Amino acid sequence: MFLLLCLSWALLPARLTALTPLEASDQYPIPADLSGVHFYLITVDVGDKVWDNFGHTALRVHDENSGTDTVFNWGIFDVSGGVVSFSYNFFKGIMNYRLGTPTPNQEFAMYRGQQRTVWQDKINLSNPQKEILYRRLLWNMQPDNLVYAYQYFFDNCTTRVRDYLDEALSGRVAAQYDGITGHTFREQMRAHYESIALIAFSLEILANSNLDRAVTEWEDMYLPLSLRRRLMGVESDVAENGSRLMLLSDPQLIMEFLPPTVASDGYRVASFTLLVPVLLLFLMLKKIPMSYYATHSRVGLKRAGLNFRILGCLGLLTAIFSGVYGLLMLGSWFVSDHLDLHHNTNLLLFWPTDLLGVVVALRWLFYCKSWPLTHNSTPFLNYYLLTHVIGMLAYAGIWFLGLSAQYLDNVMVYLWPGFLGFTILVWLVGFEPAKPKHVYF
Repeated sequence: MFLLLCLSWALLPARLTALTPLEASDQYPIPADLSGVHFYLITVDVGDKVWDNFGHTALRVHDENSGTDTVFNWGIFDVSGGVVSFSYNFFKGIMNYRLGTPTPNQEFAMYRGQQRTVWQDKINLSNPQKEILYRRLLWNMQPDNLVYAYQYFFDNCTTRVRDYLDEALSGRVAAQYDGITGHTFREQMRAHYESIALIAFSLEILANSNLDRAVTEWEDMYLPLSLRRRLMGVESDVAENGSRLMLLSDPQLIMEFLPPTVASDGYRVASFTLLVPVLLLFLMLKKIPMSYYATHSRVGLKRAGLNFRILGCLGLLTAIFSGVYGLLMLGSWFVSDHLDLHHNTNLLLFWPTDLLGVVVALRWLFYCKSWPLTHNSTPFLNYYLLTHVIGMLAYAGIWFLGLSAQYLDNVMVYLWPGFLGFTILVWLVGFEPAKPKHVYF
């Protein structure tokens, strides 16, 4: 289930978000004295859960006139319909998030419970700029505008703050940050999921070439810490003691905790788990005495009781991971709007049909011997494994010749050798060839 929750990311063409124009100004009344209204940027560091490993951003609005103090949080999602329903809708691309307006005490108590560092910065806006931002927030609080279609990189809790501030500043943020960064979305994804190795590993396999283009400076501000850092470089129109202030000032460290611990590299763990046992099993190969009916395999495994159990464990891991990854990548073309799962070169390696290998692996594990083939199943098995090997060789050729825009280095270096070796090993010893029809013993 965690795969459906965390691996469904929608990538759309790069663009500036077009905000809905505000309606008649009298529809959203503002305080008479905007000098008493203060805006603060709330930046929350990364957490150790799948949904908070990129951090969080919110706006705090303190109105001295009315005594109200409200946090605008665009990261609220509803799982009341059940985790399964939410996960499936998320996979399909139905991601409805909404605006929440808790008090600062409620908001900060939540982050304290999650043990996440929180910063607060005062946003220095002129009264006309405050009016634009205030009216935008009132517009967003209308029932028809509370819910929005979440897009991971282009419309999230952080981009909402970025876009509203840019609107109040008449496009100055977008104009100042119109360059290209030296990072790709894949690199940012990998860095932010270092504390959850399995998620980082899975995301990188499932994500296609959409994540391998350079991130623009504007897009980079979907990350809370990047938004805060870049806004610190924007000059305000507000002057104090004869000089203009920066847009952010009076930084406060509301609470501080240690960041999540970096986990082991998923690729290295997967490579060691697969390649080392495969090499050991190759060393355990033995010749099977030639017989009248031996027409397919002439090798077997020494110490079959132990080595077939090892082969069975490897088969279970390989069949489950390969099958699930393949099912998600292929299935997304038919049921999901998440374009970053489509046209994935890794489908040459990971097939949904590999899930059938679970049954075969269980037999190796419990019976400690090859799966017996029939005359009907032998050709199918041979063609299936041959096609798998051809797909792996094609993958290597695409990687070597640079024919794909998708980043393939990690899969090729860490997974491909062990996966190819395992497939060949299974072909050699995993199945017992059918006897000729005239042999009865």
